[in-house]
Amino acid sequence: MDDMDDHSTTPRSHPAPPLAPKADKDTVRRHNLSLVLRAVHDESALSRAGAAARTGLTRAAVSSLADQLIRAGFLTESGKSFSGQAGRPGTMLTPARTGAAGAGVEVNVDYVSVCVVDLAGTDRVRLTEHLDNRGEPAAGVLARAARIAARALDSAAEQGLHPVGVELALPGLVSQGAVRQAPNLGWNQVEAEALFSRALLLLRPNSPALPVGSDNEANLAALAELWFGGPDGRVNHFLYLTGEIGVGGALVVGGELLRGAHGFAGEIGHVVVDPDGPECRCGSRGCLEQYAGQLALLRSAGLDENAGMPGVTELERRARAGDESALGALADAGRTLGIVLSGAVNLFDPDAVVLGGIYRTLMPWLAPAADRELTRRTVSGLWPPECGRLRASSLAGDAARGAAARVARRVLADPLAYGQTARGERLTTPQ
Repeated sequence: MDDMDDHSTTPRSHPAPPLAPKADKDTVRRHNLSLVLRAVHDESALSRAGAAARTGLTRAAVSSLADQLIRAGFLTESGKSFSGQAGRPGTMLTPARTGAAGAGVEVNVDYVSVCVVDLAGTDRVRLTEHLDNRGEPAAGVLARAARIAARALDSAAEQGLHPVGVELALPGLVSQGAVRQAPNLGWNQVEAEALFSRALLLLRPNSPALPVGSDNEANLAALAELWFGGPDGRVNHFLYLTGEIGVGGALVVGGELLRGAHGFAGEIGHVVVDPDGPECRCGSRGCLEQYAGQLALLRSAGLDENAGMPGVTELERRARAGDESALGALADAGRTLGIVLSGAVNLFDPDAVVLGGIYRTLMPWLAPAADRELTRRTVSGLWPPECGRLRASSLAGDAARGAAARVARRVLADPLAYGQTARGERLTTPQ
């Protein structure tokens, strides 16, 4: 018997997925609340008329939605807008500086950084501690991170901010709440979200448990660059490299992260430069980070490879002073970066390559050699010397802020799930 029936071209053995349920009145309003909130967020300040023009909703609908968002504490009114037409000036809507917020925690090899942002994306709390986490038990490292996060949450509460969740920015392969492998930390199959969540709950027994998520730190730094990189440097299609003790990478395509089939895309630090090169902690040999990571740079310049950020600061000082060892180490690392980056550029054709972490401050000495290799090896011809496509990250492009902003953006996407009125009532759709 034929596998098809007379009325369908879909094989019976492979039925079409069910369609989404029809949108009802509450679902539409839920969506429209998000539309208005995101419109105001994107413009920083917007009148009701401006929000109507931006969203395509009627002014009456926007006014009703905006009033609801104000009652719930997501928007505030301030100032006046003048359209140049007859009539009273309108008040401006702005994202609230109190209430719902996001918290991000970056756990790296030699530091922990915690950031809390409000709904506008403003960095409101920042705590960083430089800690050598290599060789330390994962549970202990995450417990220390939870202690720093607890202090940041207390500081946020003093400002009237209430993070609705915490996002962990972690090095290595991160999937389903666990670090599958983080060679520079020595972590394998670490249930990071669960360990951090338990530690945070013990420190804040009288506070509700916060949802905890996680992602690779380079992914979250790339999102911070995408969201906060500034109007002059913002691109939607770029390769992001973060230089730390390890070298992380992320690819943003059309304003979205390219994750790969299993979520592990972007591990450019473990692209092999020389198969007979130095052994890497990942088990391979000759990986990029063995030539251009923080340890390799300091060692090549004749500095203590374990000096951490003070060592990087000294490397920069020596480079500015014209020290030959420092300049040679940076030129060699830049050349190796350029070789690896040219392969990535040929494969993915990004608009830009953005260098973050320690590379941002070392760009003046890394870029010339990297630029030469990109010019030589990129087949498109779109990477001539000093074309500006190889650029330093913005000051705002760090993983902790990207993690915090991801939490805040969940509120923007569905305020109804998080809102409370000033009287403590849950925000609900009107009947």
